[in-house]
Amino acid sequence: MSKHTLAKALIVAVVMAGTASMPGFAQGRSGSGGASPMYNPATEVTVQGTIQEVKQFTGPRGTIGTDLVLKTEKETLDVRLGPAAFLTQNKFEVAKGDQIQLTGSKVQINGAEILLAREVKKGEQTLTLRDAQGFPVWSRRGQR
Repeated sequence: MSKHTLAKALIVAVVMAGTASMPGFAQGRSGSGGASPMYNPATEVTVQGTIQEVKQFTGPRGTIGTDLVLKTEKETLDVRLGPAAFLTQNKFEVAKGDQIQLTGSKVQINGAEILLAREVKKGEQTLTLRDAQGFPVWSRRGQR
């Protein structure tokens, strides 16, 4: 193997390792098939707070997802909502400064604490993202 080929292989390996460790990609892999093994009903909490930031990410299958940074009275949380298209289809919009209430599971993904949202309330509007076991609701739309 030439030095050039070896260098390319090393760069690809480093990039792939870094991508695999990113929380957005880690959850994307497990959140679209069966019930998400990362969602744990035993760690479910309900919190209220103000959205500090709304972030979009691209999952491994090209799906655009929505994450939040939520400031509560006690802490600042990284929140994984779900596919942006699911929020749009349900006419549920979130923006910086919005006051919301979230129910979800606090989990560790590659050393980072993430709140996987099951239900989000904004004003009079409620959006259910996952069922009580953590199974993503958006993955069942075509089965009903």
